[in-house]
Amino acid sequence: MSILNVENLTHGFGDRAIFNNVSFRLLKGEHIGLVGANGEGKSTFMNIVTGKLMPDEGNIQWAKNVRVGYLDQHSVLDKGMTIRGVLKSAFSYLFELEKKMNDLCNLMADADSDSLMNIMEEFGTIQETLDNNNFYIIDSKVEEIGRALGLDAIGLDKDVTELSGGQRTKVLLGKLLLEKPDILLLDEPTNYLDTVHIEWLKRYLNEYENAFILISHDIPFLNSVINIIYHMENAELNRYVGDYDKFLEVYEVRKAQLESAYKRQQQEISELQDFVARNKARVSTRNMAMSRQKKLDKMDVIELAKEKPKPEFYFKEARAAGRFIFQTEHLVIGYDEPLSKPLTLTMERGDKVVLKGANGIGKTTLLKSIIGLIPPLEGKVSLGDYLYKGYFEQEMTGAKNNTCIEELWKEFPSYSQYEVRSALAKCGLTTKHIESLVRVLSGGEQAKVRLCKLINQETNLLLLDEPTNHLDVEAKEELKRALKEYGGSILLICHEPEFYEDFATKVWDCSNWSTKI
Repeated sequence: MSILNVENLTHGFGDRAIFNNVSFRLLKGEHIGLVGANGEGKSTFMNIVTGKLMPDEGNIQWAKNVRVGYLDQHSVLDKGMTIRGVLKSAFSYLFELEKKMNDLCNLMADADSDSLMNIMEEFGTIQETLDNNNFYIIDSKVEEIGRALGLDAIGLDKDVTELSGGQRTKVLLGKLLLEKPDILLLDEPTNYLDTVHIEWLKRYLNEYENAFILISHDIPFLNSVINIIYHMENAELNRYVGDYDKFLEVYEVRKAQLESAYKRQQQEISELQDFVARNKARVSTRNMAMSRQKKLDKMDVIELAKEKPKPEFYFKEARAAGRFIFQTEHLVIGYDEPLSKPLTLTMERGDKVVLKGANGIGKTTLLKSIIGLIPPLEGKVSLGDYLYKGYFEQEMTGAKNNTCIEELWKEFPSYSQYEVRSALAKCGLTTKHIESLVRVLSGGEQAKVRLCKLINQETNLLLLDEPTNHLDVEAKEELKRALKEYGGSILLICHEPEFYEDFATKVWDCSNWSTKI
Protein backbone atom coordinates (compact mmCIF):
# COMPACT_ATOMS: atom_id res chain seq x y z
CA MET A 1 0.00 0.00 0.00
CA SER A 2 1.34 3.42 -0.96
CA ILE A 3 1.65 5.84 1.99
CA LEU A 4 3.11 8.76 0.03
CA ASN A 5 2.92 9.50 -3.69
CA VAL A 6 4.92 12.30 -5.30
CA GLU A 7 4.22 12.88 -9.00
CA ASN A 8 5.94 15.17 -11.52
CA LEU A 9 7.64 17.30 -8.86
CA THR A 10 9.51 20.31 -10.23
CA HIS A 11 11.17 22.90 -8.04
CA GLY A 12 14.06 25.36 -8.12
CA PHE A 13 15.60 28.41 -6.46
CA GLY A 14 16.07 31.25 -8.96
CA ASP A 15 17.64 29.74 -12.07
CA ARG A 16 18.95 26.73 -10.14
CA ALA A 17 16.81 23.60 -10.74
CA ILE A 18 16.55 21.30 -7.72
CA PHE A 19 13.99 18.79 -9.12
CA ASN A 20 12.82 18.23 -12.66
CA ASN A 21 9.67 16.12 -13.09
CA VAL A 22 10.54 13.83 -10.17
CA SER A 23 8.29 10.98 -8.97
CA PHE A 24 8.55 9.03 -5.72
CA ARG A 25 6.52 6.53 -3.72
CA LEU A 26 6.76 5.30 -0.14
CA LEU A 27 5.28 1.87 0.57
CA LYS A 28 4.26 0.37 3.91
CA GLY A 29 7.26 -0.96 5.87
CA GLU A 30 9.91 0.52 3.54
CA HIS A 31 13.04 1.83 5.23
CA ILE A 32 14.37 4.36 2.73
CA GLY A 33 17.77 6.06 2.61
CA LEU A 34 17.69 9.36 0.71
CA VAL A 35 21.25 10.00 -0.51
CA GLY A 36 23.11 12.45 -2.73
CA ALA A 37 25.83 15.08 -2.66
CA ASN A 38 25.51 18.29 -0.63
CA GLY A 39 23.08 20.74 -2.24
CA GLU A 40 21.21 18.19 -4.38
CA GLY A 41 17.96 18.98 -2.53
CA LYS A 42 17.46 16.24 0.09
CA SER A 43 16.29 18.60 2.87
CA THR A 44 14.26 20.59 0.31
CA PHE A 45 12.48 17.36 -0.66
CA MET A 46 11.62 16.70 3.02
CA ASN A 47 10.30 20.27 3.40
CA ILE A 48 8.11 19.85 0.30
CA VAL A 49 6.55 16.51 1.34
CA THR A 50 5.83 17.87 4.86
CA GLY A 51 4.17 20.98 3.42
CA LYS A 52 6.75 23.45 4.76
CA LEU A 53 7.60 24.43 1.18
CA MET A 54 5.34 24.69 -1.85
CA PRO A 55 6.75 23.11 -5.04
CA ASP A 56 6.71 24.98 -8.36
CA GLU A 57 4.82 22.05 -9.92
CA GLY A 58 3.70 18.56 -8.97
CA ASN A 59 1.35 16.60 -6.78
CA ILE A 60 2.09 15.34 -3.25
CA GLN A 61 -0.46 12.93 -1.78
CA TRP A 62 -0.34 11.24 1.63
CA ALA A 63 -2.62 8.32 2.55
CA LYS A 64 -5.56 9.36 4.77
CA ASN A 65 -5.06 9.77 8.54
CA VAL A 66 -1.28 9.29 8.38
CA ARG A 67 0.60 11.03 11.21
CA VAL A 68 4.06 12.17 10.07
CA GLY A 69 6.97 12.86 12.43
CA TYR A 70 9.83 14.99 11.07
CA LEU A 71 13.27 15.39 12.67
CA ASP A 72 14.59 18.52 10.98
CA GLN A 73 18.33 19.32 11.19
CA HIS A 74 17.45 23.04 11.29
CA SER A 75 14.73 22.92 14.02
CA VAL A 76 14.84 25.88 16.40
CA LEU A 77 14.16 25.53 20.14
CA ASP A 78 12.97 28.72 21.86
CA LYS A 79 14.53 30.25 24.96
CA GLY A 80 12.52 29.57 28.10
CA MET A 81 11.47 26.06 27.04
CA THR A 82 12.72 23.21 29.22
CA ILE A 83 13.67 19.72 28.04
CA ARG A 84 10.58 18.40 29.87
CA GLY A 85 8.37 21.01 28.19
CA VAL A 86 9.63 20.10 24.69
CA LEU A 87 9.13 16.37 25.35
CA LYS A 88 5.62 16.94 26.74
CA SER A 89 4.72 19.02 23.66
CA ALA A 90 4.69 15.68 21.80
CA PHE A 91 1.30 15.17 23.46
CA SER A 92 -0.10 18.64 22.69
CA TYR A 93 -3.02 17.13 20.75
CA LEU A 94 -3.98 15.12 23.87
CA PHE A 95 -3.79 18.20 26.10
CA GLU A 96 -6.11 19.97 23.64
CA LEU A 97 -8.54 17.03 23.89
CA GLU A 98 -8.39 17.24 27.70
CA LYS A 99 -9.24 20.96 27.51
CA LYS A 100 -12.15 20.16 25.20
CA MET A 101 -13.35 17.49 27.64
CA ASN A 102 -13.26 19.99 30.52
CA ASP A 103 -15.26 22.47 28.41
CA LEU A 104 -17.85 19.73 27.76
CA CYS A 105 -18.11 19.17 31.55
CA ASN A 106 -19.00 22.83 32.00
CA LEU A 107 -21.68 22.58 29.28
CA MET A 108 -23.39 19.62 30.95
CA ALA A 109 -24.84 21.70 33.80
CA ASP A 110 -27.06 23.81 31.52
CA ALA A 111 -27.78 21.28 28.74
CA ASP A 112 -31.25 19.84 27.96
CA SER A 113 -31.67 16.08 27.76
CA ASP A 114 -31.02 15.77 23.98
CA SER A 115 -27.93 17.99 24.12
CA LEU A 116 -26.73 16.16 27.23
CA MET A 117 -26.77 12.82 25.37
CA ASN A 118 -24.66 14.27 22.53
CA ILE A 119 -22.23 15.92 24.96
CA MET A 120 -21.83 12.71 26.98
CA GLU A 121 -21.22 10.70 23.80
CA GLU A 122 -18.48 13.12 22.70
CA PHE A 123 -17.08 13.17 26.25
CA GLY A 124 -16.88 9.37 26.23
CA THR A 125 -15.10 9.30 22.86
CA ILE A 126 -12.48 11.79 24.09
CA GLN A 127 -12.04 9.89 27.36
CA GLU A 128 -11.46 6.67 25.41
CA THR A 129 -8.87 8.39 23.18
CA LEU A 130 -7.03 9.73 26.24
CA ASP A 131 -7.02 6.29 27.91
CA ASN A 132 -5.83 4.51 24.74
CA ASN A 133 -2.94 6.98 24.44
CA ASN A 134 -1.88 6.59 28.12
CA PHE A 135 -2.61 10.27 28.75
CA TYR A 136 -2.58 9.85 32.52
CA ILE A 137 0.97 8.45 32.61
CA ILE A 138 2.55 11.05 30.28
CA ASP A 139 4.99 12.21 32.98
CA SER A 140 6.40 8.70 33.46
CA LYS A 141 6.71 8.25 29.65
CA VAL A 142 8.64 11.55 29.43
CA GLU A 143 10.93 10.38 32.27
CA GLU A 144 11.42 7.01 30.51
CA ILE A 145 12.51 8.53 27.15
CA GLY A 146 14.67 11.04 29.06
CA ARG A 147 16.52 8.13 30.70
CA ALA A 148 16.85 6.22 27.38
CA LEU A 149 18.51 9.23 25.69
CA GLY A 150 20.60 10.26 28.70
CA LEU A 151 18.68 13.54 29.12
CA ASP A 152 17.92 12.86 32.80
CA ALA A 153 21.65 13.33 33.54
CA ILE A 154 21.44 16.91 32.19
CA GLY A 155 18.21 17.63 34.11
CA LEU A 156 14.80 17.68 32.44
CA ASP A 157 14.14 21.21 33.72
CA LYS A 158 17.20 22.69 31.97
CA ASP A 159 16.59 25.46 29.40
CA VAL A 160 16.97 24.04 25.88
CA THR A 161 19.01 27.03 24.67
CA GLU A 162 21.82 26.00 27.07
CA LEU A 163 22.24 22.60 25.41
CA SER A 164 25.00 21.36 23.09
CA GLY A 165 24.23 20.36 19.49
CA GLY A 166 24.05 16.68 20.43
CA GLN A 167 21.78 17.32 23.40
CA ARG A 168 19.39 19.39 21.22
CA THR A 169 19.26 16.55 18.68
CA LYS A 170 18.42 14.10 21.47
CA VAL A 171 15.59 16.32 22.75
CA LEU A 172 14.05 16.62 19.26
CA LEU A 173 14.50 12.89 18.70
CA GLY A 174 12.87 12.13 22.08
CA LYS A 175 9.88 14.35 21.22
CA LEU A 176 9.52 12.59 17.88
CA LEU A 177 9.60 9.10 19.41
CA LEU A 178 7.01 10.10 22.04
CA GLU A 179 4.68 11.28 19.27
CA LYS A 180 4.74 7.71 17.83
CA PRO A 181 4.01 8.87 14.27
CA ASP A 182 3.02 6.43 11.51
CA ILE A 183 5.93 7.66 9.37
CA LEU A 184 9.35 8.94 10.46
CA LEU A 185 11.24 11.51 8.38
CA LEU A 186 14.80 11.86 9.71
CA ASP A 187 17.18 14.51 8.37
CA GLU A 188 20.75 13.62 9.43
CA PRO A 189 19.74 12.33 12.90
CA THR A 190 23.28 11.13 13.77
CA ASN A 191 24.78 14.63 13.50
CA TYR A 192 26.09 15.51 16.98
CA LEU A 193 24.97 12.15 18.45
CA ASP A 194 27.60 10.19 20.36
CA THR A 195 28.44 6.54 19.61
CA VAL A 196 26.23 5.11 22.37
CA HIS A 197 23.10 6.91 21.15
CA ILE A 198 23.85 6.21 17.47
CA GLU A 199 23.80 2.50 18.45
CA TRP A 200 20.55 3.06 20.39
CA LEU A 201 18.94 4.77 17.37
CA LYS A 202 20.19 1.98 15.10
CA ARG A 203 18.44 -0.64 17.26
CA TYR A 204 15.27 1.45 17.43
CA LEU A 205 15.06 1.85 13.62
CA ASN A 206 15.80 -1.84 13.01
CA GLU A 207 12.83 -2.74 15.22
CA TYR A 208 10.61 0.01 13.76
CA GLU A 209 7.66 -1.63 11.97
CA ASN A 210 6.42 1.42 10.07
CA ALA A 211 8.06 3.18 7.11
CA PHE A 212 10.72 5.86 7.42
CA ILE A 213 12.81 8.10 5.16
CA LEU A 214 16.33 8.78 6.37
CA ILE A 215 18.85 11.35 5.12
CA SER A 216 22.36 10.48 6.27
CA HIS A 217 25.99 10.67 5.13
CA ASP A 218 26.99 8.13 7.80
CA ILE A 219 27.35 5.07 5.55
CA PRO A 220 27.82 2.33 8.23
CA PHE A 221 24.70 3.65 10.02
CA LEU A 222 22.76 3.89 6.75
CA ASN A 223 23.70 0.34 5.71
CA SER A 224 22.54 -1.06 9.04
CA VAL A 225 18.96 0.30 8.94
CA ILE A 226 17.68 0.76 5.36
CA ASN A 227 16.50 -1.56 2.57
CA ILE A 228 15.78 0.93 -0.26
CA ILE A 229 17.96 3.77 -1.61
CA TYR A 230 16.65 6.82 -3.47
CA HIS A 231 19.56 8.66 -5.09
CA MET A 232 19.23 12.37 -5.81
CA GLU A 233 21.46 13.74 -8.58
CA ASN A 234 21.14 16.34 -11.34
CA ALA A 235 17.48 17.14 -10.46
CA GLU A 236 16.53 13.44 -10.77
CA LEU A 237 15.51 10.82 -8.20
CA ASN A 238 16.29 7.14 -8.86
CA ARG A 239 15.26 4.07 -6.86
CA TYR A 240 17.61 1.18 -5.95
CA VAL A 241 16.75 -1.93 -3.92
CA GLY A 242 19.25 -2.83 -1.19
CA ASP A 243 21.68 -0.94 1.06
CA TYR A 244 24.13 1.85 0.15
CA ASP A 245 26.94 -0.51 -0.90
CA LYS A 246 24.59 -2.36 -3.27
CA PHE A 247 23.36 0.97 -4.69
CA LEU A 248 26.95 2.12 -5.33
CA GLU A 249 27.73 -1.11 -7.17
CA VAL A 250 24.66 -0.81 -9.47
CA TYR A 251 25.14 2.96 -9.91
CA GLU A 252 28.75 2.56 -11.09
CA VAL A 253 27.72 -0.15 -13.60
CA ARG A 254 24.87 2.04 -14.97
CA LYS A 255 27.20 5.03 -15.23
CA ALA A 256 29.79 2.98 -17.16
CA GLN A 257 27.07 1.62 -19.51
CA LEU A 258 25.75 5.14 -20.19
CA GLU A 259 29.25 6.48 -20.93
CA SER A 260 29.91 3.56 -23.30
CA ALA A 261 26.57 4.13 -25.13
CA TYR A 262 27.35 7.88 -25.33
CA LYS A 263 30.74 7.23 -26.98
CA ARG A 264 29.20 4.82 -29.52
CA GLN A 265 26.44 7.30 -30.37
CA GLN A 266 28.88 10.20 -30.71
CA GLN A 267 30.94 8.08 -33.14
CA GLU A 268 27.78 7.30 -35.16
CA ILE A 269 26.71 10.98 -35.19
CA SER A 270 30.17 12.02 -36.37
CA GLU A 271 30.09 9.50 -39.23
CA LEU A 272 26.55 10.49 -40.30
CA GLN A 273 27.38 14.23 -40.24
CA ASP A 274 30.53 13.57 -42.28
CA PHE A 275 28.56 11.59 -44.89
CA VAL A 276 25.86 14.32 -45.16
CA ALA A 277 28.47 17.08 -45.51
CA ARG A 278 30.28 15.21 -48.33
CA ASN A 279 27.23 14.02 -50.27
CA LYS A 280 24.39 16.55 -49.95
CA ALA A 281 25.65 18.66 -52.88
CA ARG A 282 25.93 15.73 -55.35
CA VAL A 283 22.81 14.88 -57.35
CA SER A 284 23.65 11.15 -57.37
CA THR A 285 24.03 10.88 -53.57
CA ARG A 286 21.67 13.66 -52.39
CA ASN A 287 18.85 11.20 -51.45
CA MET A 288 21.20 9.07 -49.34
CA ALA A 289 22.48 12.23 -47.61
CA MET A 290 18.89 13.38 -46.88
CA SER A 291 18.06 9.91 -45.51
CA ARG A 292 21.00 10.08 -43.11
CA GLN A 293 20.05 13.64 -42.11
CA LYS A 294 16.55 12.41 -41.22
CA LYS A 295 18.13 9.68 -39.09
CA LEU A 296 20.20 12.37 -37.34
CA ASP A 297 17.15 14.56 -36.75
CA LYS A 298 15.16 11.69 -35.21
CA MET A 299 18.00 10.44 -33.03
CA ASP A 300 17.40 10.53 -29.24
CA VAL A 301 20.73 12.04 -28.24
CA ILE A 302 22.29 10.70 -25.04
CA GLU A 303 23.50 13.43 -22.70
CA LEU A 304 25.99 12.85 -19.92
CA ALA A 305 25.45 14.77 -16.70
CA LYS A 306 28.00 17.50 -16.10
CA GLU A 307 30.68 16.36 -13.68
CA LYS A 308 30.34 18.22 -10.40
CA PRO A 309 33.50 19.78 -9.01
CA LYS A 310 35.20 17.44 -6.53
CA PRO A 311 36.36 19.08 -3.31
CA GLU A 312 40.11 19.42 -2.78
CA PHE A 313 41.29 20.30 0.71
CA TYR A 314 44.96 21.25 1.10
CA PHE A 315 45.72 23.00 4.40
CA LYS A 316 48.28 25.81 4.23
CA GLU A 317 50.92 25.16 6.85
CA ALA A 318 52.68 27.78 8.96
CA ARG A 319 56.19 27.45 10.44
CA ALA A 320 56.65 24.66 13.00
CA ALA A 321 55.33 25.24 16.50
CA GLY A 322 57.39 24.77 19.67
CA ARG A 323 57.68 21.31 21.26
CA PHE A 324 54.54 21.70 23.42
CA ILE A 325 51.22 22.72 21.90
CA PHE A 326 49.58 23.15 25.30
CA GLN A 327 49.84 21.99 28.90
CA THR A 328 47.12 22.17 31.53
CA GLU A 329 47.60 22.17 35.29
CA HIS A 330 44.66 21.09 37.48
CA LEU A 331 42.31 22.59 34.87
CA VAL A 332 38.61 22.52 35.79
CA ILE A 333 36.29 23.47 32.93
CA GLY A 334 32.65 24.54 33.02
CA TYR A 335 30.26 27.45 33.15
CA ASP A 336 28.20 27.80 36.34
CA GLU A 337 29.35 24.42 37.66
CA PRO A 338 32.34 22.14 36.97
CA LEU A 339 32.15 19.79 33.98
CA SER A 340 35.44 18.06 34.75
CA LYS A 341 37.74 16.83 37.47
CA PRO A 342 41.09 18.71 37.64
CA LEU A 343 42.92 17.94 34.38
CA THR A 344 46.66 17.80 33.79
CA LEU A 345 47.05 17.24 30.04
CA THR A 346 49.91 17.67 27.56
CA MET A 347 49.80 17.87 23.77
CA GLU A 348 53.07 17.90 21.82
CA ARG A 349 53.94 19.06 18.29
CA GLY A 350 52.77 16.52 15.69
CA ASP A 351 50.10 14.97 17.95
CA LYS A 352 46.74 14.31 16.31
CA VAL A 353 44.40 13.98 19.28
CA VAL A 354 40.74 12.96 19.17
CA LEU A 355 38.33 13.88 21.98
CA LYS A 356 35.55 11.29 22.24
CA GLY A 357 32.70 10.70 24.68
CA ALA A 358 28.98 11.24 25.17
CA ASN A 359 27.24 14.52 24.36
CA GLY A 360 27.22 17.21 27.01
CA ILE A 361 30.24 16.03 29.02
CA GLY A 362 32.36 19.02 28.02
CA LYS A 363 34.37 18.20 24.86
CA THR A 364 33.59 21.53 23.16
CA THR A 365 34.01 23.36 26.49
CA LEU A 366 37.49 21.82 26.90
CA LEU A 367 38.49 22.80 23.37
CA LYS A 368 37.26 26.40 23.91
CA SER A 369 38.96 26.58 27.34
CA ILE A 370 42.29 25.51 25.82
CA ILE A 371 42.27 28.32 23.23
CA GLY A 372 41.00 30.90 25.74
CA LEU A 373 37.43 31.41 24.51
CA ILE A 374 36.07 30.27 27.91
CA PRO A 375 37.86 31.06 31.21
CA PRO A 376 38.63 27.99 33.36
CA LEU A 377 36.87 27.59 36.73
CA GLU A 378 40.18 26.48 38.27
CA GLY A 379 43.75 25.77 37.19
CA LYS A 380 45.47 27.10 34.10
CA VAL A 381 46.31 26.43 30.44
CA SER A 382 49.76 27.20 29.03
CA LEU A 383 49.90 27.47 25.24
CA GLY A 384 53.14 26.68 23.41
CA ASP A 385 55.27 29.03 21.30
CA TYR A 386 54.70 29.99 17.66
CA LEU A 387 51.12 28.66 17.45
CA TYR A 388 49.07 29.50 14.35
CA LYS A 389 45.58 28.24 15.19
CA GLY A 390 42.70 27.34 12.85
CA TYR A 391 39.33 26.74 14.54
CA PHE A 392 36.33 24.97 12.96
CA GLU A 393 33.23 25.47 15.12
CA GLN A 394 30.32 23.02 15.33
CA GLU A 395 27.90 25.48 13.72
CA MET A 396 28.29 28.58 11.53
CA THR A 397 28.10 31.72 13.68
CA GLY A 398 27.16 35.25 12.72
CA ALA A 399 24.84 36.58 9.99
CA LYS A 400 24.44 34.48 6.86
CA ASN A 401 23.23 37.31 4.61
CA ASN A 402 26.54 37.55 2.74
CA THR A 403 27.19 35.72 -0.49
CA CYS A 404 29.93 33.06 -0.36
CA ILE A 405 32.26 35.48 -2.19
CA GLU A 406 31.64 38.24 0.40
CA GLU A 407 32.07 35.76 3.26
CA LEU A 408 35.53 34.71 2.03
CA TRP A 409 36.55 38.26 1.04
CA LYS A 410 35.77 39.41 4.57
CA GLU A 411 38.36 36.89 5.81
CA PHE A 412 40.94 37.48 3.05
CA PRO A 413 40.55 41.12 1.84
CA SER A 414 43.78 40.99 -0.18
CA TYR A 415 42.46 38.24 -2.49
CA SER A 416 41.37 39.13 -6.02
CA GLN A 417 37.89 38.03 -7.17
CA TYR A 418 39.55 35.29 -9.24
CA GLU A 419 41.40 33.97 -6.15
CA VAL A 420 38.21 34.00 -4.06
CA ARG A 421 36.20 32.14 -6.71
CA SER A 422 39.03 29.69 -7.29
CA ALA A 423 39.38 28.93 -3.56
CA LEU A 424 35.62 28.25 -3.20
CA ALA A 425 35.55 26.12 -6.38
CA LYS A 426 38.36 23.95 -5.01
CA CYS A 427 36.12 23.15 -2.04
CA GLY A 428 33.51 21.67 -4.39
CA LEU A 429 31.20 24.68 -4.80
CA THR A 430 29.76 25.53 -8.23
CA THR A 431 29.44 29.05 -9.68
CA LYS A 432 25.77 29.17 -8.64
CA HIS A 433 26.66 28.24 -5.04
CA ILE A 434 29.51 30.76 -4.96
CA GLU A 435 27.19 33.61 -5.97
CA SER A 436 24.36 32.52 -3.61
CA LEU A 437 23.67 33.88 -0.13
CA VAL A 438 25.19 31.63 2.55
CA ARG A 439 21.80 31.18 4.25
CA VAL A 440 20.21 29.50 1.20
CA LEU A 441 22.94 26.85 1.03
CA SER A 442 22.53 23.39 2.52
CA GLY A 443 24.30 22.48 5.79
CA GLY A 444 27.01 20.65 3.83
CA GLU A 445 27.63 23.56 1.47
CA GLN A 446 27.89 25.96 4.43
CA ALA A 447 30.45 23.59 6.00
CA LYS A 448 32.48 23.73 2.77
CA VAL A 449 32.51 27.56 2.91
CA ARG A 450 33.84 27.37 6.49
CA LEU A 451 36.44 24.77 5.49
CA CYS A 452 37.49 27.06 2.64
CA LYS A 453 38.30 29.79 5.18
CA LEU A 454 40.25 27.31 7.27
CA ILE A 455 42.40 25.77 4.53
CA ASN A 456 43.45 29.19 3.26
CA GLN A 457 44.84 30.25 6.65
CA GLU A 458 48.41 29.33 7.49
CA THR A 459 48.14 27.06 10.53
CA ASN A 460 50.17 24.61 12.55
CA LEU A 461 47.31 23.68 14.92
CA LEU A 462 43.81 22.70 13.79
CA LEU A 463 40.98 22.65 16.35
CA LEU A 464 38.02 20.87 14.73
CA ASP A 465 34.64 20.49 16.44
CA GLU A 466 32.71 17.73 14.62
CA PRO A 467 33.77 18.83 11.11
CA THR A 468 32.13 15.82 9.39
CA ASN A 469 28.56 16.88 10.29
CA HIS A 470 26.56 17.65 7.10
CA LEU A 471 29.46 16.75 4.76
CA ASP A 472 28.66 14.30 1.96
CA VAL A 473 30.64 11.07 1.49
CA GLU A 474 33.05 12.52 -1.10
CA ALA A 475 33.87 15.63 0.96
CA LYS A 476 34.32 13.53 4.11
CA GLU A 477 36.81 11.23 2.36
CA GLU A 478 38.74 14.22 0.99
CA LEU A 479 38.87 15.88 4.44
CA LYS A 480 40.14 12.62 5.93
CA ARG A 481 42.92 12.47 3.31
CA ALA A 482 43.87 16.12 3.94
CA LEU A 483 44.09 15.62 7.72
CA LYS A 484 46.24 12.50 7.24
CA GLU A 485 48.68 14.56 5.13
CA TYR A 486 48.61 17.66 7.37
CA GLY A 487 52.02 18.25 8.94
CA GLY A 488 50.75 20.27 11.91
CA SER A 489 48.95 19.21 15.09
CA ILE A 490 45.23 18.40 15.33
CA LEU A 491 42.75 18.45 18.21
CA LEU A 492 39.54 16.90 16.88
CA ILE A 493 36.08 16.21 18.35
CA CYS A 494 34.43 13.38 16.40
CA HIS A 495 31.96 10.51 16.91
CA GLU A 496 33.02 8.55 13.80
CA PRO A 497 35.93 6.14 14.49
CA GLU A 498 36.07 5.16 10.80
CA PHE A 499 36.87 8.82 10.01
CA TYR A 500 39.76 9.36 12.44
CA GLU A 501 41.28 5.96 13.22
CA ASP A 502 43.71 6.12 10.24
CA PHE A 503 45.46 9.31 11.38
CA ALA A 504 44.80 9.83 15.13
CA THR A 505 47.92 9.38 17.29
CA LYS A 506 45.95 9.63 20.58
CA VAL A 507 42.29 9.24 21.57
CA TRP A 508 41.23 10.88 24.83
CA ASP A 509 38.00 9.48 26.29
CA CYS A 510 36.50 12.50 28.04
CA SER A 511 34.09 10.32 30.04
CA ASN A 512 37.10 9.34 32.21
CA TRP A 513 37.30 12.83 33.70
CA SER A 514 33.81 14.25 33.25
CA THR A 515 31.61 15.03 36.27
CA LYS A 516 28.52 14.48 34.07
CA ILE A 517 28.74 10.69 33.73
